[in-house]
Amino acid sequence: MAGNSFGTLFKLTTYGESHGEAIGGIIEGCPAGLTLDIEAIQKEMQRRKPGQSKIVTQRKEEDEVLFLSGIFEGTTTGTPIGFQIKNTNQKSKDYSHNKSVYRPSHADFTYDKKFGMRDYRGGGRSSARETANWVVGGAIAKQLIKDIQVNAFVSSVGSIFVDKPYQELDLSKTENNAVRCPDEASAKKMETFIKQIKKQGDTVGGTITCVIQNMPIGLGEPVFDKLHARLGQSMLSINAVKGFEYGSGFCGAQMKGSEHNDLFNEDGTTKSNLSGGIQGGISNGMDIYFRVAFKPVATIMKNQTTIDSNGNPTEMQGKGRHDPCVVPRAVPIVEAMAAMVLADFYLINRASKI
Repeated sequence: MAGNSFGTLFKLTTYGESHGEAIGGIIEGCPAGLTLDIEAIQKEMQRRKPGQSKIVTQRKEEDEVLFLSGIFEGTTTGTPIGFQIKNTNQKSKDYSHNKSVYRPSHADFTYDKKFGMRDYRGGGRSSARETANWVVGGAIAKQLIKDIQVNAFVSSVGSIFVDKPYQELDLSKTENNAVRCPDEASAKKMETFIKQIKKQGDTVGGTITCVIQNMPIGLGEPVFDKLHARLGQSMLSINAVKGFEYGSGFCGAQMKGSEHNDLFNEDGTTKSNLSGGIQGGISNGMDIYFRVAFKPVATIMKNQTTIDSNGNPTEMQGKGRHDPCVVPRAVPIVEAMAAMVLADFYLINRASKI
């Protein structure tokens, strides 16, 4: 299958399945001489791992990263960085009932028709387990672009929204609760709602907002590799993502140009930032902010009608350990994908000036 690599100069290629022995990847393009904080990388993995609270899947994985190459005495050598993450708590028997049944809104049907076979144990390559690899790449990318701050947070769950702009939030409080929402009042409502949904055997979606600060001017290319286009691709590659908007987003479509234009200050900054920090596909030094919409997790603990691989109608119910709402665990994934895009453009920009 194609499509296992992401990036141009800073490039991540991954392998493995949800219920295989291990997952892992190779990171190419990371410059030599970067001293890595391995504890910081592992901390990012802890943010994404399952079983961390009562409102996420109870699969127990330590997600400890084993680096195999490209690092010597804690410093990158400039050669490919190989890594592996063992799968230690997979329960494949929980999926045996799916062997010949297509789960609604999963990749079962499309995989079967495209490849003529599929790994029904947790979804194989289509499982969100794959995103653990992305967090490793993103954690290294963050250290490469260390002056740029990438912070994501849960901005809505179902119909519960944070009603404050990000400028009024203390983003350092994002990790203070299980939902990863920096607004305490909203976080409590969200957590209560997710627990209610879980008891009902159902799931719910939500949105994540990401804010990128201390941005340099000039990242991104003006035609097909626009910065916002690459950010959009990265976000839409994440499992369960159904929408992406940056800056004024869809609300901007309701405005007049006189309302939407970001007028300049004398120092080159802008009085407003409806452009979302990107103009002409290139960063302008203002904050980049965007929002990502996640659908409800497709596996629910309720009876659903479906079909089997022979097209016969049947009924099924989800089993196993699943997130009732994916957004709390997806926060570090959003940050990781954004960081890899920025690291890639940082290296492209640097190479263009040599």
